[in-house]
Amino acid sequence: MHSLYRSAPVQGCPESAQIPCASSLAVPEDSAGFDHPIFSESIRLIRQALAASVLEPFTPLEQEVLLRLIHSSGDLSLAQDLRCSTAACEAGVAALAAGAPLLTDTAMAAAAVAPMARRTFGNAVRSVLEWAPLSAPAGGTRTAAGMAQALSDLPGAVVLIGSAPTALEQLLALVAEGTCAAPALVIGMPVGFVGVAESKRHLAEALHLPQIRLEGSRGGAGLVGAAANALLRWGWLDQAAAR
Repeated sequence: MHSLYRSAPVQGCPESAQIPCASSLAVPEDSAGFDHPIFSESIRLIRQALAASVLEPFTPLEQEVLLRLIHSSGDLSLAQDLRCSTAACEAGVAALAAGAPLLTDTAMAAAAVAPMARRTFGNAVRSVLEWAPLSAPAGGTRTAAGMAQALSDLPGAVVLIGSAPTALEQLLALVAEGTCAAPALVIGMPVGFVGVAESKRHLAEALHLPQIRLEGSRGGAGLVGAAANALLRWGWLDQAAAR
């Protein structure tokens, strides 16, 4: 199942902006002037390669996230590992359309999403490393150490974690303790083998937290950026279609 949890309200967004109306749940039209022809053809080929049964469990917006993940990775098998909590993608779109900042765990993830942010809603893109100490604390990482202040300074952010499971664990602990408000959305896809499976399991157990995640060892800066870019693109095209 791909929609397992109920979404929490988006921090800092007006209630009317939190979940797009039903008309927003169809694939936004008139993307020809926005997308590069090679991207459009790539998405067409990916859809053609995937069996209908693979896409059916996902909502139209979740499908857009999946397609962009596959486009960025070249891996058609990602569908089996993608998990989206209920209305998490819609909450992310609403937050981004309302100007929520994007907080990333690495400079690479920030670089992956900054161009789309500039093209769409102009969201600020920040790396948690801006708040990190110059040296990692004993037994920890710089990214995890900077997370508390970053979340405090950027309430209602959309958080992208593609490399640092320690940062994801720190985020979950801070939210569980009530030290920081829950982000609008967590895109949790740390890559690798040390602490990754555990951090993703703990994210899955945070039933109140809107989330997009990849099970297993796959992830990375490019994939969290791809997921965020899919949300930014969807929201921008949806607003353009409504004008």
